[in-house]
Amino acid sequence: MENQIRLLSTKKLLENQKQLLLSANFNIEEADFINVVNRHFKIKTINDFLIFTSQNAVESVLENERIAEIKTRKCFCVGEKTRALLEQNSFEVIVSSDYASELASIICNQYFKSSFTFFCGNLRQDILPDSLTLAGVIFEEIEVYETVLTPHKAADNLNGILFFSPSGVQSFLKANVIRDEVCFCIGGTTAKALIGITNKVVIANQPNIESTLIKSIEFFNKI
Repeated sequence: MENQIRLLSTKKLLENQKQLLLSANFNIEEADFINVVNRHFKIKTINDFLIFTSQNAVESVLENERIAEIKTRKCFCVGEKTRALLEQNSFEVIVSSDYASELASIICNQYFKSSFTFFCGNLRQDILPDSLTLAGVIFEEIEVYETVLTPHKAADNLNGILFFSPSGVQSFLKANVIRDEVCFCIGGTTAKALIGITNKVVIANQPNIESTLIKSIEFFNKI
């Protein structure tokens, strides 16, 4: 259709996620602009609590030879899907939040006397570790996966672009230029990666994929 909205998703969507856009009569193109590779890692000492800020970290830790011992520690995490994955694999989650800044505030104010093991990726954001360091919280940071940028050349005449991480923005910009497209971001941290590049940024109401898709549908239906 001539007036059909054309979107690019910077990660491949699940079929039910894609159907949200197709049901709105959107044309959707998709590609994985980042690739995640689990790292083999050794852990000497497991601290009082564990911190996970992504599902990728959980998936990598599940492959570790000391997983049974790791599971004896209670968890702090970011994201409802990260929490769900942890609980599905018999971890006990005692604190979760939507954003790393919120989690950092809880730890620094209520658990500052405890020690933590933070499982993360090579491109992790600075918010959480910087906050813990500033508050004098004891923690060990262990890189358990690597985020590899996999840029793709995007099609012309897009109306919008769906971004789900700062590294996705970085990868997109290696092969493309943002012009008049509206950029839909999963959260504020991803949106910050677009500062100075475009003012056409819309942030999802909740930091998950489905909310980002719904936000794009609501935006274009109002035009």
